[in-house]
Amino acid sequence: MKTIPFYKPHIGQAEIDAVVDTLRSGWLTTGPKTKQFEAEFARYVGQQHAVALNSCTAALHLALEAIGLKPGQSVVVPTLTFAATAEVVRYFNAKPILVDCRVTDFNLDPHDAEAKISAARQRGEEVVAIIPVHYGGQIADMAAILRLAAKFGLKVIEDAAHCCPAYYRQDASSPWLPVGAESAVSCYSFYANKTITTGEGGMACTSNAELADRMRVMSLHGISKDAWKRFTASGSWYYEIVAPGFKYNLTDIAAAIGLEQLRQADRLRELREQWARMYSELLGGVEELVLPVVQAERIHSWHLYVIRLRLNRLRIDRAQFITELKERGIGSSVHWLPLHMHPYYRQTYGYRAEDLPVAAGLYPELITLPLFPDMTADDVATVSSAVRGIIEANRK
Repeated sequence: MKTIPFYKPHIGQAEIDAVVDTLRSGWLTTGPKTKQFEAEFARYVGQQHAVALNSCTAALHLALEAIGLKPGQSVVVPTLTFAATAEVVRYFNAKPILVDCRVTDFNLDPHDAEAKISAARQRGEEVVAIIPVHYGGQIADMAAILRLAAKFGLKVIEDAAHCCPAYYRQDASSPWLPVGAESAVSCYSFYANKTITTGEGGMACTSNAELADRMRVMSLHGISKDAWKRFTASGSWYYEIVAPGFKYNLTDIAAAIGLEQLRQADRLRELREQWARMYSELLGGVEELVLPVVQAERIHSWHLYVIRLRLNRLRIDRAQFITELKERGIGSSVHWLPLHMHPYYRQTYGYRAEDLPVAAGLYPELITLPLFPDMTADDVATVSSAVRGIIEANRK
């Protein structure tokens, strides 16, 4: 039986050679490769500054630290996201205000966010920031989010873990903008299954030199200058600690992989888009499914291809559907159980599933199908045939 994994990273000879060269250089931790990766990535996403880190979680954490988040303050976070987006708010003993998603693209709903912010302000809460997440690689309604931020005086920090490369514009006469172009900080993930990978890794990007300097200092123990420079010919053994920082730096080994991945980013996105289009062609017209739709004026990174099951037309639930895919040798996943339905947020803040009804209603229906650059047309056809077969065998 042919098996198709949920994800397989695209690692070629160029990445292997780059790692070997780095190992032979003798510089394994943060060094010249990391600095080169920062410079090239900043240029690629149209930002002035990039800080290479060991995860997107670290990037989000440092972004909140750099804007001065304090205990007791609140940050708007979509409920349909991974744990990291809200947990970094809790690192400061601050409060995440969870908001619902749009049924069209699963991204943060600006209307619900406005209602939640207004209610929080009436309770006397100090809401200081908003973290939109670009679900699956499709950029959220940034125009509405930026209007909301301006109205309430919020800093915008983008969780772009799924979203490089991706672009948006306001209308057909406007220029294309890369993800993160209009926010205080944008945060990226290079985890093993992301669109660009270093195995583990992340990046925080900004055009604000003050925010960049603060994040850079805090990424290396609060040391007043780049620690790696202390061991170069032009460096000095002397340093000062200016704040209690963190150990969030990226290694040169990871950066060497990242540089090669970045140089292929556009081609890899095009391959993911090719397979996404093929899925939509092969699964189109199946009445038991709702397929992803690219919103107007968006270039999707296609990190994920997520289908919705119309469960009222099927005799099985999502869990059984996934089991049957697995029995056919096909990997899949779910993105995600909404945060407000997890025990921590229910017990700490008293959330009920019905408090954010769109996300709660979507959750039982979502399945993420395999999507990665090195798939073949036969792979996509095999997955699509399996999905159709399971549906045909389990129609009501």
